[in-house]
Amino acid sequence: MASSESAVIHKGLDNIYVCESKICYIDGENSQLYYRGYSIEELTNSSNFEEVSYLLINGELPTKAQLELFKTELRNSYSIPAPIVEWMRGLPKSALPMDAIRSGVSMLSLYDANPSDNSLESNKKRSYRILGAMPALLATFSRLRRGLEPVEPKKNLSLASNFLYMLKESAPDEYDVSVMDKTMILHAEHEMNASTFSCVVTASTLSDMYSAITAGIATLKGPLHGGANEASLKFIQSVGSPEKAEEAVERVLRAKQRIMGFGHRVYKNFDPRYKILRKVAEKMVDRKPDSKQLLLTAEAVEQAALKRLSNSKIFPNVDFYSGTVFNALGVETDLFTPVFAMSRTPGWAAHALEYLEDNRLVRPKAYYTGTVGKKYVPLEERGDSAAAR
Repeated sequence: MASSESAVIHKGLDNIYVCESKICYIDGENSQLYYRGYSIEELTNSSNFEEVSYLLINGELPTKAQLELFKTELRNSYSIPAPIVEWMRGLPKSALPMDAIRSGVSMLSLYDANPSDNSLESNKKRSYRILGAMPALLATFSRLRRGLEPVEPKKNLSLASNFLYMLKESAPDEYDVSVMDKTMILHAEHEMNASTFSCVVTASTLSDMYSAITAGIATLKGPLHGGANEASLKFIQSVGSPEKAEEAVERVLRAKQRIMGFGHRVYKNFDPRYKILRKVAEKMVDRKPDSKQLLLTAEAVEQAALKRLSNSKIFPNVDFYSGTVFNALGVETDLFTPVFAMSRTPGWAAHALEYLEDNRLVRPKAYYTGTVGKKYVPLEERGDSAAAR
């Protein structure tokens, strides 16, 4: 055992570097986020989710020919195997969406043409396959649990457009597609967070991409990681109207509770993704009359919370507006985190692939504080006392 003086415990692995990476850079003090050197503002203004996915996984922006080939590979995976659809039919009504897509991604591995080929190139192709199948996994589950038949994907649609189409069985308008595409870009990558680390740990064992992404989904499911957008929306809905926002915020803070969607371990200033989504939400007020009250309430809650929290360096993060935006697009509340997982898939894959290029099995230590040298007592001599147990 190490002496207590020599052991340094980094609970939560705060500020511990586990690898070198060229994928993502976060400047938390100055509200900056870069994917492969490109600012998140530039990517959301000028790019699209497919191009950003290619950038994350392959390291460079694609040429026109490379992008078309990439889109073809994704679209060849839009349809999921029929046995997976039938499996989803048999799920209990209480099944959670994150559990369904986690298991669905794992099941995709059963239909891999070359399961024994664990090369980097094969795992890259698997990441394309998983990314292409994600909209169908999520939309199929959503429709089946509502008693509706799954909708066949359209291979001429983008990932964002195809997801909305398969979810609603109607062609989404261009505005909705552009908003969904932006939100997916904003959620595509965020450095070495908990779910990404899970992917890297799994990949480091020389498992496969299906296993790595499944681990990422399982980790993202936790409410401390992926569920804050749903919680933020529920709080805004509970407030009810803009004029009730200030009192609601005061009540929550008096109870020493969190305003969901505020605060971030990395950002000590405004989350740059929040700034982009806030502008999206502002424009949606007039485009989505059914959601106008909710969006205006969100703005009022935001202002009331900022008035109280900004001096404490607690600012809104991406989750504050992502829930209201998804809601305005007609996405069911418990699908928010699965949409997050669908969007984060290229980032997860990129980190797993990068780590594998210079792989070392992740094997941290735990500082032991128990005793050693205990004498084994046979079962019949232990008695029933608490001390004996």
